[in-house]
Amino acid sequence: MIAETVCSAVSAAGLGIAAVTAYRKRFLSAARIAAYSLVPVGLVMTGVVGWAADTAFSPTAWAGFAVLGGAWLLFMGTRAVERRRGGTRKERRAARGSSQADAVAPAASAPSLGPSTRPATRPAAAPRAKSGDDFSDIEAILKKHGI
Repeated sequence: MIAETVCSAVSAAGLGIAAVTAYRKRFLSAARIAAYSLVPVGLVMTGVVGWAADTAFSPTAWAGFAVLGGAWLLFMGTRAVERRRGGTRKERRAARGSSQADAVAPAASAPSLGPSTRPATRPAAAPRAKSGDDFSDIEAILKKHGI
């Protein structure tokens, strides 16, 4: 009952502001203000305000929202795990079968995806130049460019 009264008062105030705005020759703004001010009355007339008030104070409704939130969290969690794993079980099985079949090229004598025969070594680091040699490189570059 109080919510309907408040909504009606808000709508009446909004229509008053729209009338003043229209009197000042700002018809587009007045029409927009009138549209916004009619929304609360429309919500009261359709029963949405009463439903929202009943829902807001109902423990059963809040429990229902909690259940819906839990279901949403489960759904999003399973989607995240599925994306991380690479799809559904059928997709993983198909990918596993195709990767084993494609591991050897037709004319190759060894698997192309197998371990490499070369040891992974890093190139030897160049010996550090003395502090006097640092500028000789820079001088050579500058002479090369004619500076």
